[in-house]
Amino acid sequence: MKKLASIAIIAVATLTACNGNKLKEAQDENEELKSEVASQAAIQDSLLVLFNDISDGMAQIKDLEKIISTPTNLSGESASRKEQIRNDMIAIQQALQQRRQRLEQLEQQLARTSGENTTLAKTIQNLKAQIADQQTEIATLTNQLASANIKIDQLGTQVKVLNTAVDSLNTGIENERQAREETEQQNAALDRELNTCFYAIGTKKELKARNIVESGFLRKTKIMKGDFDASYFTQADKRSLTSIPLHSKKAKVLTSQPADSYQIIDEGGQKVLKITNPAKFWQLNNFLVIQVD
Repeated sequence: MKKLASIAIIAVATLTACNGNKLKEAQDENEELKSEVASQAAIQDSLLVLFNDISDGMAQIKDLEKIISTPTNLSGESASRKEQIRNDMIAIQQALQQRRQRLEQLEQQLARTSGENTTLAKTIQNLKAQIADQQTEIATLTNQLASANIKIDQLGTQVKVLNTAVDSLNTGIENERQAREETEQQNAALDRELNTCFYAIGTKKELKARNIVESGFLRKTKIMKGDFDASYFTQADKRSLTSIPLHSKKAKVLTSQPADSYQIIDEGGQKVLKITNPAKFWQLNNFLVIQVD
């Protein structure tokens, strides 16, 4: 009997250690998620600054558009004025490229966070659309400047670079969204696993028929020591399982749940198991076996 008791204690300790390791891993993941809140806040602030810069850039483009909206007027401009217009256009183009690069960096930072932030993702989409709009405006102005014989040497190449970058942003956003969804699904699955429990209710005869209990003359009852029928158990969530109707006038718990973590009370002439301390109740065993008469 001492040997059997030792085996039972080892089995319980092994199960507890396994559950403890999973719980520690989940707690560590939760701490990592909390630490990323500050990172997302910083990204949000940077996106706000970038949004303002992009808005200023559009205003500059609109001002330049007013100047060059009539190519015939540009033809009469002095050489120095045309040079100034050319320089303004190059400056706007360079600023737009820098903003695109900053947006890409912030996008990569957001991708490294595990929690999904739909607000930041939507903001990035909006900024990407604004950059695309400004790119279209610049292309239109380039054609108008060409009509006035004002050449912007660097503009054509940079517009192509922006086209490629915008396409890359679209692909990156979709990949990051999928990665976040996969991480969240994995965390949810782990959370469900850590909080899953099983219980079986039956008469002594029913439990023996399914190899859940084994007993004999002058032998101590063994609980789930052999190839027991797992399908006889009901699966539940530890967090929401607080009461189990037993549909019997007599009942007793056969597994190792601490006696001070539950009560078996009468309700309408039938026994009901009330879990008063869930953490303690499931601390040693995720399985619960109740024998009724």
